[in-house]
Amino acid sequence: MKKRFLICSLLSMVLTSTLLLPQQAGIAEAAGNSQSMKTKIMLDNYPLDFQAEPIIVQGNTMAPFRGIAEALGIEVLWNAKDKTVTANQMATDGKKVVVLQLNQKTAKVNGQAMQLSAAPFARTGTTYIPLSFFSKQFGAQVSWNQKTKVVSLQSPPKKMYSMAFYAVKAFGERQYIPQFDTVGFGWARLQEDGTITTSGKDFYWPQAAGEITPEGIVDQAKQEGTSPYLMVFASDRKNELTKMLEDSALRDKAIADIVQLATDKNFSGIVLDFEGLGLSGDIGKAKRDYNEFVTRLAKESKAANLKLSLALHPLNGAYRGYDYKTLATVADDLIIMAYEYTGKKAPEPLDKVNESIKLALKEVPKEKLVLGISTWSENEKTISSVIGLAKRHQLKGTALWRLGLIGEASKAQIDKNVIPLKS
Repeated sequence: MKKRFLICSLLSMVLTSTLLLPQQAGIAEAAGNSQSMKTKIMLDNYPLDFQAEPIIVQGNTMAPFRGIAEALGIEVLWNAKDKTVTANQMATDGKKVVVLQLNQKTAKVNGQAMQLSAAPFARTGTTYIPLSFFSKQFGAQVSWNQKTKVVSLQSPPKKMYSMAFYAVKAFGERQYIPQFDTVGFGWARLQEDGTITTSGKDFYWPQAAGEITPEGIVDQAKQEGTSPYLMVFASDRKNELTKMLEDSALRDKAIADIVQLATDKNFSGIVLDFEGLGLSGDIGKAKRDYNEFVTRLAKESKAANLKLSLALHPLNGAYRGYDYKTLATVADDLIIMAYEYTGKKAPEPLDKVNESIKLALKEVPKEKLVLGISTWSENEKTISSVIGLAKRHQLKGTALWRLGLIGEASKAQIDKNVIPLKS
């Protein structure tokens, strides 16, 4: 009995040490024919959910292909007749087409033969390929933590819509403006009497800084290919937003004043940040009133050749007065303000951010959704994870609140993750 126990212990030690041997991509290997691996796959520090787990086969970590590929924005096509899987990726350097055939160790990458460390295979309806292949061919950085049994992938940069906000105190980071597709200038707000002003106490038209004027910043942005939007802020802290929406005269004046200001100041669009609706009272009425206001504003904006974006509270937040489905039919895009869940200066809980995206996607096409990110909450270590969720769900893009809070380290992480469409 002791002899048998000793042999089993030695075999266990051999297998454990084999697991620690690295592959070329830095992923753990294990000896043997096939072994289940209780592990997690993390993409941009947030887990990927699979019904099928990774498998170790003859020293190769084999991963479910479709789930990872689609999370990286890669189109996957299956040909049952030829038993091939075709992956189409729009990379930063052009389109890449990868063809894999079951039980064959040779793949084709843009028509060129490429050897695999192990042949793809199918099991219970899932195609498995060597995990290291994602790093080599799709630009996803891959690492393995033997102690925690976690496979980590960092998604490659993606070309997507990028927006930032420029409030009064954003002047110190105005040099970043040309690096975004759109910048929303928060220089107007709704007053307590229900009228629009550019001389409020927190959102107002800034003073000139020597020869640099607010109008000059807007004009320069447009000249450099960045679309300047007029951002109009409103809150319902003292019922001022509800008051304006329910009073037809105030509503019509607000719409006329917003469009006129955006036109006079050479903006390319308007972004509404109307906050606080639906915390209490008749939520259905709040939704209907806001829908009517946006529908009328959208009509007038279109006539003035202005785009229209809406910054909205998330559907898993406290404010429920926003009808995403209807609003998406009249606005050019919706910005999910998926932050301030805890009210503390700390990274937002990724589960809540992910939930807000999933709820929005039930109401709005992904091409019209922009993920709002608070650089007040995030830091250079966490911001890539939030951007990663926008990439994973293939949203239109991201919107950063705000310039003046980003910092060089966080901006470097943003640049590693998002390539503006204008580039």
